[in-house]
Amino acid sequence: MVRIPETTISSCDGRRPIPLIGMGTVGNYDEVKAAVIEAIKIGYRHFDTASIYGTEKPLGEAIAEALRLGLIKSRAEVFITTKLWCNSTQRHLVLPAMKQSLRNLGLEYVDLYLIHWPITLKQEEFKIPIPKECIAPINIREVWEEMEKCQNLGLTKSIGVSNFSPRRIEEILSFAKIPPAVNQVEMNPLWQQKKLNEFCKKNDILITGFSPLGAYGSHWGHNRVMECDVLKEISKSRGKTIAQITLRWIFEQGVSVVVKSFNPERMKQNIDIFDWSLTEDELKKISQIPQQKLNYFGSLLSGPNDVVAEIDAELSFQ
Repeated sequence: MVRIPETTISSCDGRRPIPLIGMGTVGNYDEVKAAVIEAIKIGYRHFDTASIYGTEKPLGEAIAEALRLGLIKSRAEVFITTKLWCNSTQRHLVLPAMKQSLRNLGLEYVDLYLIHWPITLKQEEFKIPIPKECIAPINIREVWEEMEKCQNLGLTKSIGVSNFSPRRIEEILSFAKIPPAVNQVEMNPLWQQKKLNEFCKKNDILITGFSPLGAYGSHWGHNRVMECDVLKEISKSRGKTIAQITLRWIFEQGVSVVVKSFNPERMKQNIDIFDWSLTEDELKKISQIPQQKLNYFGSLLSGPNDVVAEIDAELSFQ
């Protein structure tokens, strides 16, 4: 079993360890539950979900099963992240959404609770395409105060954000009693987030990268990472998979990452990156890859929306 390195993030306990590679859980009920149990056997201890994924329940059941089987000795051995969906980003809805996530997971607390996107979605049932008139600006002060309440009540150990630009984080920092511990954003060699990573490090905020492999094979993903000639060349010369080269590069940026595969062999490969490193020449080649952001939220809308366009413009700044 591989032991995944950890870093720490701010929490109600002071500083809390977070494994630097986590497993994403987008998928159907049965495959998620089986994959999480297998991942725990392999060595994964950080699991990422969200209310919108619909996978909180199978993840919670898998944790309970892992405890029953003795794969882990206590709940404290796993790090669970979930997220506040956009239809609950209003003051009176945050705490109920948090409690519903805990009921779904069957847990007394999560380790990290994130605001999924800095918008408000006025849509009770999530349907695609989203009518553009259903997207509204978020009142971040009111929402963040409720996020802080969730931490103060012990429902989550840490709080953070996802898909937030420096400007929006600075707004939170201007009034927050508890600053964000994490900002989860798209990150891979084709979208390296250099300036955002620098900003977050200066403010003691850990970046967690999602879509490290471009979310290849999903309904909104792309194959540009897996088909990148630079990564193919390095992969061939080093005898490593493209995924391993990509994940090692992310690891060397001093951030954490969430990667999703339910294939046991690929799950093993994805964490077999800690006993070797990239050379200076390889890092230089990767740094020169042309950058291209994947804008998938806007693609879910029925038409242009100024709120989403502003967010996308901010997140497109390198």
